[in-house]
Amino acid sequence: MRIIVVGFGTVGQSFCKLLQSKLDEFVKEFGMRPRIVAVVDRGGAAVNGAGLDMEAVLSAKRQRDTVASTPGFGIRGRGAIDVIQDVESEVVVEVTPTNAVNGEPGLSHIKAALGSGKNVITTNKGPLAIALPSLMELASYNHVHLRFSGTVGGGTPILDLAKKCIVGNRIRSLRGILNGTTNYILTRMAEANVPMEDALKEAKDAGYAEADPTYDVSGLDTAFKLVIMANWIMDMEVSIRDVEVKGIEHVTLREVEEAAGKGSMIKLIGSIEGGLKVRPEPVPKIHPLCVGGTLNAVTFNTELSGEITLVGRGAGGVETSTAILRDLIDIRRLLMR
Repeated sequence: MRIIVVGFGTVGQSFCKLLQSKLDEFVKEFGMRPRIVAVVDRGGAAVNGAGLDMEAVLSAKRQRDTVASTPGFGIRGRGAIDVIQDVESEVVVEVTPTNAVNGEPGLSHIKAALGSGKNVITTNKGPLAIALPSLMELASYNHVHLRFSGTVGGGTPILDLAKKCIVGNRIRSLRGILNGTTNYILTRMAEANVPMEDALKEAKDAGYAEADPTYDVSGLDTAFKLVIMANWIMDMEVSIRDVEVKGIEHVTLREVEEAAGKGSMIKLIGSIEGGLKVRPEPVPKIHPLCVGGTLNAVTFNTELSGEITLVGRGAGGVETSTAILRDLIDIRRLLMR
């Protein structure tokens, strides 16, 4: 199985390292030997149809900040669309940063890959929040697969649990903590009486928050994930425009203390209960959804089994790259049918 990786930041590099470490296991358990034939970043690309030496590619990235400096195989200025269309492969792994405005350039990358008959795995929430129904239709039309389990929950299989393991048991609604950064901030405010600004600084220093945490604290990241869940799990046809969003920017210590006095903690909750909403609200401490730190948690309200709650780590390069591996194995099994 030949793979093109588009985007070579934390997740892209973690995936390539993890894939290399799992090669023998892939051959033994799944009868396949995946090889990365191209990697693209902002500086250009590294391409080798026989399979790239990932140690050389990673070294080039570390030393010169672009895979285009890979000895013998680097091509400066080579764009992602050209690579996707011209390099033979079965799978494109699209892991560029999220763009909330128009989903680009990830949206164009995914469209180009699906349109050229390549399966796609992505962790990029922007294109899916904007155009998931049409992307699924494009994949179906071209008889390929689009997978994105790493977009919600990182390494915690939230989408897979809901889509595959609760099959036949209709999900009536769901509520979840879907952003580890905001959960860390709100946890620190509640447990250490730390003001919002200080808790956010702690999150940045610890590497939980990006230098620009706008998507997190505004609730947009949670909204992206909610749209993906609504379309994929509950067969709705919605986009980011259909979500009512309120972030945590204006949550005060007084509100946190008042919630604590009533046996609750303020959490940023994404919910699908009729409509789609993101907002901070009190959650009883005794409820399994009330998790701390950077954890994510989702409670599915099912027709036959009542509430089912899944808890796990929702972010991190290694955790998210395990979701890409999970999707890769899923596509392999589908292709073997």
